[in-house]
Amino acid sequence: MATSQGTWAYRDRFGDAFARTYFRRFGPGVASSVGVGTYLGEPTDAIDERYRECITEALSSGVNVVDTAINYRCQRSERVVGDALRRADVDREEVVVATKGGFVPFDGSRPDDPAEYVRERFLDTGILDPIDLARGSHAIAPGFLDAMLDRSLSNLGVDAVDCYYVHNPETQLLARGRDAVYDALEAAFERLERRRAAGDIDGYGVATWEAFRVPRDHDAYLSLPEVVARAESAAETVGVDDVGLTAIQLPFNVAMADAFTVSAHRHPTEDRDVSALEYAQATGIDVVASATLAQGDLASSIPEAVDAELTGDTAAQRAINFARSAPGVTTALVGTSSPRHVPENVAAGTFEPLGARAFDSVFE
Repeated sequence: MATSQGTWAYRDRFGDAFARTYFRRFGPGVASSVGVGTYLGEPTDAIDERYRECITEALSSGVNVVDTAINYRCQRSERVVGDALRRADVDREEVVVATKGGFVPFDGSRPDDPAEYVRERFLDTGILDPIDLARGSHAIAPGFLDAMLDRSLSNLGVDAVDCYYVHNPETQLLARGRDAVYDALEAAFERLERRRAAGDIDGYGVATWEAFRVPRDHDAYLSLPEVVARAESAAETVGVDDVGLTAIQLPFNVAMADAFTVSAHRHPTEDRDVSALEYAQATGIDVVASATLAQGDLASSIPEAVDAELTGDTAAQRAINFARSAPGVTTALVGTSSPRHVPENVAAGTFEPLGARAFDSVFE
């Protein structure tokens, strides 16, 4: 897994090519504030090869964060990340590798009958109990996450991952009440604490689409303070000295700034509600921003008033730097499956992000 010595060595090798705040503390070491995402693209050999090339180039150019998930592109994204780790001129200890478990993954391609696939591969084999499924495709039961983590390690070809996210737990709210989802998260965290103690993961987190950036009365809302409390309880149950919940992942970009603007989480020490970003910053939880380019929409167009405040030679670079500028954000992920975009995205890190006052002024 990534180590302090390894990631600092990576920073020493590439840091002079980037702006002063490009590398930021993450876990035991440092992480680039631009990371590679692997969500988009069809599950084809051609897209595999493009991702393989992109990730290899990014790792060899100053990006040491790669994010994936077992369900992305029918497990192909994890396998391509593993290929790139072996091909790039980097040591495993220099790279922060994150993946996720929660959605039932297909294998290589989408089956003709997804329901039959889930039944044969997961229900009939005992990996999943039907009661744990939401929408026929999502589960966070401990045994399921155990099996998916093992499969992810195999796909990636690594002994351990640096952050293992419980993926979109708000999906479970479609099948059960909020208290039951918190209970399920605590059970999942207990299992992940045991996997952390075994050395299979360095830490864990929660990756969401809506849960942490919507108001309390929203159907998909989950409370960050409650999630943290459940992680603390899980660590106490397992008997470890510290809590393994280290990061959250959520969308953040010019068009989706709710993680900064929506105050829906009680501050840990003050009598007020704060945004997900402010809560994470107050509690020392790393934030990884997803959808940095809004799946490419912001690569060509940013609102004029915001664009004027940002640095970067291209709209894509300025959009990346908007996400990197948000208080509490450690890394902004950029989905890069086109080799010609890699140098542009990496070069976003050569520009200084907005200072806190300038960032706040964007919302005034």
